[in-house]
Amino acid sequence: MKLDAIDLRILNAIQENGRITKLALAEKAGLSPTPCWLRLHKLEKAGIVTGYHARIAVRRLAPVTGVMMEVTLANHRQADFDRFERAVASTPEIVACWSVGGGVDYILKIMAIDIDAYQRLVDSLLERELGIDRYFTYIITKTVKEETVLPLATLLPALD
Repeated sequence: MKLDAIDLRILNAIQENGRITKLALAEKAGLSPTPCWLRLHKLEKAGIVTGYHARIAVRRLAPVTGVMMEVTLANHRQADFDRFERAVASTPEIVACWSVGGGVDYILKIMAIDIDAYQRLVDSLLERELGIDRYFTYIITKTVKEETVLPLATLLPALD
């Protein structure tokens, strides 16, 4: 799908405020409400807008522990990657997972109620024989920056 500057304004507005009204979105996009809404629907249908979410300040509700975990698999066949990725997808405490190049295969972000709960999760992953050869644990002590708003103007400069 070819995007233009109006689409970029719509995307910027909805990622900053997913609850923006149709009228306010149209104003930010520089369109009347109906054409703006049609463009938004087109972006959703194309899979560019994949959902609307609330950010929850979970640490205000309960103490939680964030952990980054590097994982290297013992074997590198497609079936090994598929098995591991299915397990990750079905584990709610694993809130993000990236397949990466370099010295490790995956980087995971895990949220647990405490270190013991994290270790029980790791133990259960190891018991499931998912092909994990090595893993390294990094406890998140402070979040310095965690953006949910992408810098679209920087990533898509031709649309500016």
